[in-house]
Amino acid sequence: MARRTKEEALATRNRLLDAAELLFQAQGVSQTTLQQIAQQAGATRGAIYWHFKDKADLFNAMMERVILPLEAGPKAASAIGTDDPLDEIEEGMVHALTLMTTDPQVRRVFDVATHKVEYTHDMASVQQRHLAARNACVVDFEKALRLAARRGHIKLPVPGYVAAQGLHALISGLIQNWLLDPEAFELVATGRRTFRVYLAGLGFVRPAPGAPVENEHETLSA
Repeated sequence: MARRTKEEALATRNRLLDAAELLFQAQGVSQTTLQQIAQQAGATRGAIYWHFKDKADLFNAMMERVILPLEAGPKAASAIGTDDPLDEIEEGMVHALTLMTTDPQVRRVFDVATHKVEYTHDMASVQQRHLAARNACVVDFEKALRLAARRGHIKLPVPGYVAAQGLHALISGLIQNWLLDPEAFELVATGRRTFRVYLAGLGFVRPAPGAPVENEHETLSA
């Protein structure tokens, strides 16, 4: 009996999170009430407060169900034993962009997190979560770029943290713009090519498969 009760509670919690995802994306976070989420999930308002402290707590729980692009960070790339930190970053980025195009839940949650939430006083913990994830990713990028520069005997034209901030902005900006109009460009291919051009600007030579870097520049500017 206790096991069944626990399973039922978990099922209710997941229904509430599923309902929140759909309503947050359709209406925006600030325009969605806890009562609406409860009704959508076929539960009571009391069930929400049994599982979550408030809307921000529910929002963060919704976020934690998926690994969003850039949140995991290129941990392996910054490890001393990594053969090529830039390869690790690139493959991690490609994996993240592929998830965006193939996993509806990842796409939906990222859309909510970037386009459908306002950083009001009640949602302060959500803003803190976003900042912590962003900062952790930038730190990982900086470690990887510095390691790659040392191994390649390259002097970065800008400080490492600036290069890392720019790389993060490049990738997150591509995802956000793609979400506005998924038909505008092919996310994975565009991400890989712009990533390589960005690295070339930092002094890293990363020829595209089957074509030298300068041809990529020419193709992009054509």
